[in-house]
Amino acid sequence: MAHSLSPECTPLKHEYDACFNTWFEGYLEPAIANANTKGHSQDQRIHYSKLKKEEYDRKCGSIWEKYKDCVQVSTSFFLYITGN
Repeated sequence: MAHSLSPECTPLKHEYDACFNTWFEGYLEPAIANANTKGHSQDQRIHYSKLKKEEYDRKCGSIWEKYKDCVQVSTSFFLYITGN
């Protein structure tokens, strides 16, 4: 995994990346499993997407917010001290 733009945020980035990658793999599993079949109705796909979004929010959402806040604080401070 890559490092964060802000070194102090790298541990949060790694935690988020691991969470997202695990979640995304689960998100794709049905698509891969049904690649050679007729698949699901649009309503089923919409329902599945809603459930997966809720799962993402529950498992990874707070990690993402912490990481995003860390980067925003770090870059804001950098811009402040460089006068940009």
